[in-house]
Amino acid sequence: MNKRIVILGAGESGAGAAVLAKKQGFDTFVSDMSAIGAKYKSMMDERGIVWEEGKHTEELILNADEVIKSPGIPNEAPIVKKIMALGIPIISEIEFAGRYTNAKMICITGSNGKTTTTSLIYHIFKKAGLNVGLAGNIGRSLAYQVAECNYDYYVIELSSFQLDNMYKFHANIAVLMNITPDHLDRYEYEMQNYVDAKFRIIQNQTETDAFIFWNDDPIIQNELSKYGIHGQYYPFAEKKEKNAVAYVEDNQVHFEQPIAFNMEQEELALTGKHNLFNSMAAGISANIAGIKKECIREALKDFEGVEHRLEKVCRVRGVDYINDSKATNVNSCWYALQSMKTKTILILGGKDKGNDYNEIADLVKEKCTGLIFLGINNEKLHKFFDNFGLPIADVQSMEDAVNAAYKMAQKGETVLLSPCCASFDLFKSYEDRGEQFKKCVRNL
Repeated sequence: MNKRIVILGAGESGAGAAVLAKKQGFDTFVSDMSAIGAKYKSMMDERGIVWEEGKHTEELILNADEVIKSPGIPNEAPIVKKIMALGIPIISEIEFAGRYTNAKMICITGSNGKTTTTSLIYHIFKKAGLNVGLAGNIGRSLAYQVAECNYDYYVIELSSFQLDNMYKFHANIAVLMNITPDHLDRYEYEMQNYVDAKFRIIQNQTETDAFIFWNDDPIIQNELSKYGIHGQYYPFAEKKEKNAVAYVEDNQVHFEQPIAFNMEQEELALTGKHNLFNSMAAGISANIAGIKKECIREALKDFEGVEHRLEKVCRVRGVDYINDSKATNVNSCWYALQSMKTKTILILGGKDKGNDYNEIADLVKEKCTGLIFLGINNEKLHKFFDNFGLPIADVQSMEDAVNAAYKMAQKGETVLLSPCCASFDLFKSYEDRGEQFKKCVRNL
């Protein structure tokens, strides 16, 4: 009898897993508590995949040999608890897809900078003419691409949720940007649980693999001492340090290994300190993959950036509007504020994930001339920021947020949407939040 694979959640990840499971000859069933998008329904219908929406039918789920769980579904979900109680293995879509390809895997995680670094590595590989796919949290799901395409390399952005259910998956190049508190609501408010999830990225590395990481991150440094070295270490840092393979000196970005080259810092397409680190991590990854230094230099110069990440929208009456909707944690907002060259009106708020706003307190005092709280429940924000003496507006729609910012901002200032929070209280996703912001700004 065919092994039965049950997939929970039918978004990009779940539908892709279903396509691959069906192709591999498994008895495949997909169940989603929410409505399934039309695109994914037709993808499954075309292949004769059985699915249900708006419910979880236990007798069709609890007879699984293995369950592939969407990263968005928490372990506390009743159906997940029942699956675990029966000892049925639960894996991620990435873990499943990794079984059916021999492509080289370049995997990127971290609390911040994942999407930019992933997109930048993909850009360099494409420019070098490599046969490469983009997957994980961006692009098509890895499982779908493994089923339908035939790439030699995959560049994959991995969240901690995806890493949670990865066991045998093997990253040939693992990139860890940084670790700051995020998603603690999913990790029993225990930072070490979140840190452990991030470090799963190197769990199956061998000495022929590469581990690229930010050398100055205290949490990463602390963890490294606990691990036996899996692959080759490639640390990067802002200044020259004894073991850093990429750093800045005399306004030049130096790459030392495996092939030494350098380039002017001001030639990098992306500006700001955080983007310097993203560019270093991407440059090292491409260097290890054997891409010529001329090509790496060229690609780091002409990369166009990522939507919803410090994205310049337009200037209205001398005020710049910047969409950083992808800043779903406090540390991302810290980077955004740090890169602001003018006084700033900050729009923040949403679904709080156990945030500690102390991290941005000094930057808010230094750079902000007004705050706009965009969320259903702004009590925590008021409690923290009210005594800063800044004008504050409470809003519950993007149109009201942009109008309030327009009234508050003086010529020469910047309005920055960098919410520190998840978007699910008022928006479908951070993309939806960013699109609404851009639309409202362009309507001013």
